[in-house]
Amino acid sequence: MSVDRSFVAALPKAELHVHHVGSASVDAVAELASRHPDSPVPSDPDRLAEYFTFSDFAHFIEVYLSVVDLLRTPEDLWTLTHEVGRDLAAQNVRYAELTLTPYTSITRGIAAEAYCEAVEDARRAVERDHGVVLRWCFDIPGESGVPAADVTLDTALRLRPDALVSFGLGGPEQGVPRAQFQPHFDAARAAGLRSVPHAGESTGPQTVWDAVRLLGAERIGHGIASAQDPELLAHLAAEGIALEICPTSNVRTRSVPSLAEHPLPAIVAAGVPVSINSDDPPMFGTTLTDEYLVAAELLGLDESGVVDLARAAVDASFAPADVRAGLHRELDGVG
Repeated sequence: MSVDRSFVAALPKAELHVHHVGSASVDAVAELASRHPDSPVPSDPDRLAEYFTFSDFAHFIEVYLSVVDLLRTPEDLWTLTHEVGRDLAAQNVRYAELTLTPYTSITRGIAAEAYCEAVEDARRAVERDHGVVLRWCFDIPGESGVPAADVTLDTALRLRPDALVSFGLGGPEQGVPRAQFQPHFDAARAAGLRSVPHAGESTGPQTVWDAVRLLGAERIGHGIASAQDPELLAHLAAEGIALEICPTSNVRTRSVPSLAEHPLPAIVAAGVPVSINSDDPPMFGTTLTDEYLVAAELLGLDESGVVDLARAAVDASFAPADVRAGLHRELDGVG
């Protein structure tokens, strides 16, 4: 059973797990690299594909942070955000929750106030210019520990940009205990932010349990290791805790050996809600359309099944009620 690419490309979509910096197109990265020639990031677009070939998850983080280092001014941030919005619109994404990591820019000299102002101004321009509604997840880079969590929480709660809807945790999982961030998630949740930590991507199911029990996770970034624990799958299904699945990303970071071995079918068979996402699409040589096609192949879906996947993303989103209703109307018109 196969689904036509043009059908998926035209489908109105919501994306819930896509990183701000990781969404920078090859051309955008090359432009930023040319602005900052002291960076190891190639300014030649043809060389970036090789640069974005990762030996393991740690190497991916190293390369990712080198791209973060290209964002040195509020103008760089604005340019990146606006271009990401344009690229989402080209895929018929109507709504996206972008994961932003303010700490990595703040420590590089951009004031928290300037950071928030730049991304908010660009967000409004994206909605005006391209019709894409953007919302933010402010993300703790776990490898930087409690100091990074302190800065992220302060930026989120003190400045509270209009589009901020959730609080996250990313970066390497190995050697980064979830418990140390429990006070930060408690405070964010008390302030009305939703909890969406990464977990169970490059480690086992215990990080997912910790995300649920300690961090109050309402959705889980990746969570693919949940497939190793039937009790965990049953809990996620019973509580309606959705997993943000990014198949190609998991292969490119060596978190799973191949697409054929991806645990998505087992997760869906257990009744766990999922959304399909692209994570860091240019770095992984993919798009949201590609990820839907991969998921359709893995799950044996026809066009109607793909529409259901798109509906599931809307249902798992933190979109405003009118945006959710509008997307559901569009999808009802498809099939």
